[in-house]
Amino acid sequence: MKNIFLFLLMAFVFTACGEECYNAPQPIVFEFVNSDDENLISNGTLSNYSIQDENHVSIQLTKTDDNKIILEKVGAYNGTKNYTFYSNVKVFDFSIQSSEFKGGCDGYQINKLTFTGIAIDVTDEKGYYKITLE
Repeated sequence: MKNIFLFLLMAFVFTACGEECYNAPQPIVFEFVNSDDENLISNGTLSNYSIQDENHVSIQLTKTDDNKIILEKVGAYNGTKNYTFYSNVKVFDFSIQSSEFKGGCDGYQINKLTFTGIAIDVTDEKGYYKITLE
């Protein structure tokens, strides 16, 4: 009986210690500038802003030290979600297309970011999106 208990205990320990991992989607970062390439948050022009998803749920935003905006907890789904950016300068729509991460860990990856609705200038700056609003 003692040997069976010891065997079951060891089997449980070795199966419970398997590595679990999760790959969160890469962050989406926006920098808002005017036509002179001045950051609109730094110069005080962009003072009120928010983002809501297609179900009117607010997205958590974090302002960085260099006055960029990180969209928190977006992209962790299969498919496409639509979002609206609201501000005292301009309102625009965008969508994020994501899929399951195909690798050794579970998770999601952002495949495509599309801006729609109005003519805005968006540049992919390798790590963040520079959006010209004025």
